[in-house]
Amino acid sequence: MFYTVQTPQFIQHLLSGLTWFLPSASGKRLYLTFDDGPIPELTPWVLAQLKAYNAKATFFCVGANVQKHPSIYQSILDQGHAVGNHTFSHCNGWKKSANLYLEEVQQCSKFVQSNLFRPPYGKLTPRQYRRLKKQYNIIMWDVIAGDFDARLSAQQCLENILNNAKSGSIVVLHDSLKAKQKLIEVLPLVLAHYQRQGYAFDSIVLP
Repeated sequence: MFYTVQTPQFIQHLLSGLTWFLPSASGKRLYLTFDDGPIPELTPWVLAQLKAYNAKATFFCVGANVQKHPSIYQSILDQGHAVGNHTFSHCNGWKKSANLYLEEVQQCSKFVQSNLFRPPYGKLTPRQYRRLKKQYNIIMWDVIAGDFDARLSAQQCLENILNNAKSGSIVVLHDSLKAKQKLIEVLPLVLAHYQRQGYAFDSIVLP
């Protein structure tokens, strides 16, 4: 498993058609994003934490999970958060043809109405990208906590965020069973730290 905690600038420039960072002209802002939910074991807890800090976030939802847990998905919307398409079954774009991958995205769109899309694993082929960009803002990230990574401790995940995230950063976390224990430790500390620093937590809204 290979990934970089902070997406290198040259990659962001090379793939400039993707959204990696959202600079703000109106104060310090952080964009927390949660991938792979919703699930009953964790997403309601995430929502409660965000509410306690008056924080908004963006949830990139797997269509199959929304289909299974529609009331939790509705809670995300009711609490004013943004949502995005994360395919129906969390599929790897490098392992599917463009047509099959677009079918996955289309199937998810029946449950997740959004113009935002994030590819699972951050993996897209050029052909998939060209077709998706006609309909979606493709949201990547500049900081990833690594809460899904069994090799990392909760403290390492926390440091990955605190040492790299700045105003305008899009931060990846996961409301998934794999990430649950680390997220429960990390999220309240991230919210408290950045609130003390005068940050607002915003959802991603793009035309």
